[in-house]
Amino acid sequence: MKSKRDGFNSSFGALMAIAGSAIGLGNLWRFPYLVGENGGSIFILFYLIFVAIVCVPVILSELVVGRKAQASIFGAFQKIAPNTGWRHLGLLAITAAVAISSFCSVIAGWTMEYVYQAAINSFEGKTSAQLLQFFTDFTTSTFRPIMWLVLYLCMVAAIILGGVKSGVEKYSKILMPLLFVLMAVLAVRTVTLPGAGAGIDFLIRPDWSKFSSKVPLNALGQAFLSLSIGMGVLVTYGSYMRKADNLTKIAIQGALADTSFAFIAAIAIIPAVFAFGMEPTQGSGLAFIALPAVFQQLPGGELFAIIFFVILFIAALTSSISLMEVQVAFMQEEWRMKRWTATLLATLTSVVLGVLCSLSFGILSSFKIFGNTIFELTDFVASNVLLPVGSLGFVIFAGWRLNKSVMYKELLQGASGSIRRLMIVMFFVLKYVAPTAILWVFLSGFGLF
Repeated sequence: MKSKRDGFNSSFGALMAIAGSAIGLGNLWRFPYLVGENGGSIFILFYLIFVAIVCVPVILSELVVGRKAQASIFGAFQKIAPNTGWRHLGLLAITAAVAISSFCSVIAGWTMEYVYQAAINSFEGKTSAQLLQFFTDFTTSTFRPIMWLVLYLCMVAAIILGGVKSGVEKYSKILMPLLFVLMAVLAVRTVTLPGAGAGIDFLIRPDWSKFSSKVPLNALGQAFLSLSIGMGVLVTYGSYMRKADNLTKIAIQGALADTSFAFIAAIAIIPAVFAFGMEPTQGSGLAFIALPAVFQQLPGGELFAIIFFVILFIAALTSSISLMEVQVAFMQEEWRMKRWTATLLATLTSVVLGVLCSLSFGILSSFKIFGNTIFELTDFVASNVLLPVGSLGFVIFAGWRLNKSVMYKELLQGASGSIRRLMIVMFFVLKYVAPTAILWVFLSGFGLF
């Protein structure tokens, strides 16, 4: 007799898991410096527009496919479109999940080092140049980044081994509220700094003189990357959801949670940067170099430094859980592996690829493929090839291949009132708007548009 498939125990648990998959390093490490580099509130305005108009319908369609199929991303295509080439999109999404899990785990390992350094107050008295040197020395070394990487992935694996209810859902319900509370505490502290008003003004008052075609492009790309679209996560999580759950409500709430957190992160970071006379356009070094310099100038700054890097760590952890679950669900259902075996294999794969990515900052920095280090190539292929192609394939499938009656029945379950207008909007977006937007991002990534 076939055993009952594991799944989420509540709508709140499903929402927290979906929000956890979306809220990650992209919100804290990438969103604030993209805001800084793209004219502040202009970028935020386009980001909000794209999330509402394009991303929510795509999120909803992924949840629909997952719940209808009750299978992993690969199995979902097999069930809904059997004996067709659509199943290869599932393999593409799983490959993207493996790649992203690997290189993001390297950065997650960095956050653990910085939590430790903040806890022992080692940033005190260091100049920006010294902080830069510390960051360079640490990331180019061999042992410590790999030690943190392995420890981090073991923590992710331990949660995954608990299953969906007792692992993914349980820890998402604990970690996500904690994440929002810590981020709110940090934001309240930074907006009360003398001189923080300039940063707040930067975030809420559009400066159209800084507008260029790159602003909406970067906003759209960040929206897709941040909301876990095209990674197989939403289809997998959708397959764990109950028939009584309102998919429309959860999709909107998940997008709101992710967007709200990104905005709170920008409020916590950008005003602090302005308050201490730094530039918000410092790229990825904003989190690991500029902010430690800011924190040590605050009264009680060592505590806020710890809070910030704990936030970074938790955000990375919740996203990594979802990425590993995609891989484990696939191996359990398609390869008939036990959960612990699938988890072990997924962890070992991420460790091997993650070690290569980590070493590309140090002893393997001279080893390049097409002019890119292993880390850069993995990041580029995942972000600029696998995710856009996978996302494009999925929206074409959802808009042109998926039967409308399937979509209608799944959206109707758990819903109240008519959904006909929603259906009209969704299929218009899935057929025309989303493919055009994704193709724009994809071609622009290669400098072709």
